[in-house]
Amino acid sequence: MKNIIITGTSRGIGYELALLFAESGHQVLAISRKAPKPLMENPNITCLTIDIAKSEELVKVEDFVEKAWDKKIDVLIHNAGSLINKPFENLTALDFQNVYAVNVFAVAELTRICIPFMLNESHVVTISSMGGVQGSMKFPGLAAYSSSKGAVITLSELLAEEYKEKGIAFNVLALGAVNTEMLQEAFPGYEAPLSAQEMADYIFNFALTGNKYFNGKVLQVSSTTP
Repeated sequence: MKNIIITGTSRGIGYELALLFAESGHQVLAISRKAPKPLMENPNITCLTIDIAKSEELVKVEDFVEKAWDKKIDVLIHNAGSLINKPFENLTALDFQNVYAVNVFAVAELTRICIPFMLNESHVVTISSMGGVQGSMKFPGLAAYSSSKGAVITLSELLAEEYKEKGIAFNVLALGAVNTEMLQEAFPGYEAPLSAQEMADYIFNFALTGNKYFNGKVLQVSSTTP
């Protein structure tokens, strides 16, 4: 049994991941602004309804781990994401700030909070996007989103080097198209080949075993473009 923290669990991949881990007997802290009823009713899931873009609310994660999990985190999955689809000339500084607050700054702050509770063989998995991978195909309107996803790729690579002696692995999964509400926001009407549940299956296994084979790596999990 492992202690698993997942962000962005109100819908899509994060929701499916929380259920997968819980049904496999792991303890899950599901973080999102809204808590779906099936997650709240699962005995292996604790729902923490906070806005991760607000650092003062992330302190609640530290309080929970200290009191309920005996100061131990095995896996941290940064799944939450914010997307704005606008022509670049229409993007404002506030648009960039809002996207980066969730996709970059919250990732950094939550990681900083969790690291003291992570021991040898623990794993931090950041869900990025193919749009954040250097040299991949890029799409108009996603300047804020894709650049933020590139930022967390570099952050993860740096942290893997900084904490390798402590035995904490940091890896990134750069996802391609998955049938989620966020995909429809970016590409209305596009039908992706993978469902949220199928991608959750992959991430579930990688989160539990990928740190044995990878550290500081960016794995491109995509069979299509976008």
